[in-house]
Amino acid sequence: MATRKELLAAIGSRYRVASRSEKERILDEFVATTGYHRKHAIRALRSEAPVAQPPAVRNRLYDEAVKQALIVLWEASDRLCGKRLKAAIPILVTAMERHGHLDLDPSVKQQLLQVSSATIDRLLSETRRHVDGKRRRSGGVGVALRRSIPVRTFSDWGDPPPGFLEVDMVEHCGGVKTDGNFVHTLVLTDIATGWTECVAMPMRNQELIREALEAAASNIPFIMLGIDTDNDSAFINQTIIDYCNERGVVQTRSRPYRKNDQAWVEQKNGAVVRRLVGYERFSGLGATHALANLYVASRLYINYFQPSFKLKSKKRDGARVEKLYYPPSTPCARLMESTSIDDATKARLKDECDTLDPMTLLRDIRAAQHELREIGVCVTAKPDPSLTPVDVHSFLSGLATAWKSGEVRPTHARKNKTPRSWRTRVDPLAEHWPQFEQWLIEEPTLTAREVLERLATTSPNAAISNVQLRTLQRRVKLWRADHAKVLILGHHAGAESSEQPSTP
Repeated sequence: MATRKELLAAIGSRYRVASRSEKERILDEFVATTGYHRKHAIRALRSEAPVAQPPAVRNRLYDEAVKQALIVLWEASDRLCGKRLKAAIPILVTAMERHGHLDLDPSVKQQLLQVSSATIDRLLSETRRHVDGKRRRSGGVGVALRRSIPVRTFSDWGDPPPGFLEVDMVEHCGGVKTDGNFVHTLVLTDIATGWTECVAMPMRNQELIREALEAAASNIPFIMLGIDTDNDSAFINQTIIDYCNERGVVQTRSRPYRKNDQAWVEQKNGAVVRRLVGYERFSGLGATHALANLYVASRLYINYFQPSFKLKSKKRDGARVEKLYYPPSTPCARLMESTSIDDATKARLKDECDTLDPMTLLRDIRAAQHELREIGVCVTAKPDPSLTPVDVHSFLSGLATAWKSGEVRPTHARKNKTPRSWRTRVDPLAEHWPQFEQWLIEEPTLTAREVLERLATTSPNAAISNVQLRTLQRRVKLWRADHAKVLILGHHAGAESSEQPSTP
């Protein structure tokens, strides 16, 4: 095809000015050479070559400052998806400004509040490429006293009030199930609001499950009305049945081998427990206490600052399933909107939410994950102590660049590679970068190409050419990203913005 276009460009101009007989001869040769239809060849030879148009310049609405602010909020939300992050941005911005963690420029704040979820995903796409990880989930089955407990399927829930919870267990056995007593997590998820409670247990035992249910019932801000479990013998036994009968709690179970009957809690097993704890193997009281400390901070962070989806309707057309969801909202916000919750409980929830600092909670989560990582049996890498700073301001200042390190959760961290501290060639921009930086400070809108053109005018003998254009573009991008932090974090990033960007 490229050869045909070159031939067309070569003889097209000669064909358009030729006489009738010459045109016929040129057309015969062109058709024989290219194999074109005669009418198509005539139209192609008559048309003039299109004039090269300059590349279209996209009018970007969201600049680098907005992108850097989104990265900070994305890290502060524990890396939510775009749709959930859009719902979390107003909550996080308000809370972080109230506690002095953010000092947003008014224009940046306005753009953050109006940015769409699709734009959030597009702006964060490059950042997310630095993080990679796969998760596997394990399950179990068991049978005991089934006939005495009614079956409840996924479609039987309808629209229950807060208080009906799905219950499941997650075993921290290192991925593949083996014999032995490992730490378990009891997960309870409210159907109406998505409120999630996690309780650490040193082993799988029905008496421990009874105590864990007691602890969870004292933590949730509403009355436990019913629990729905799978067919595990740890749940289907006389101890749990007596517990439910004594407290007037309705107990139901799912169908065997139908995990979708417990879709609410199964989703939290991955989105909450595995996301926080990972797939390491934990056993003993020490690991149980460390896991309990992790859940103390994470329960407040998840239930007050993590929006989640809730299914509104599902329609099946043959093999196609169409699902409709409510807008993402936090469990606390759903409780505040519920008519089944009294005003005193809502006031207590609002007061607690106003006193919580999401950055302090996230820092405590990272510290607990760091402790849990050191206890894990299958430790393959030494955790980086810098991931869990004690000072909240130091922790906050690292959110803007945490994505460069890849995975920041110590429970998911892989083996660290030895960083390369040497250069493979001489830095071609080292001699002229201070002058470039001065030009950029004076004229922030200068492009890398314009900087090279100005250098060629002022210093004709400079040993920099268009070959280094891409290197200079990356250097300018890093420089602008560092200076954009001043609009986001204010004085917290003042010292960082004056540093020279690292060499790509």
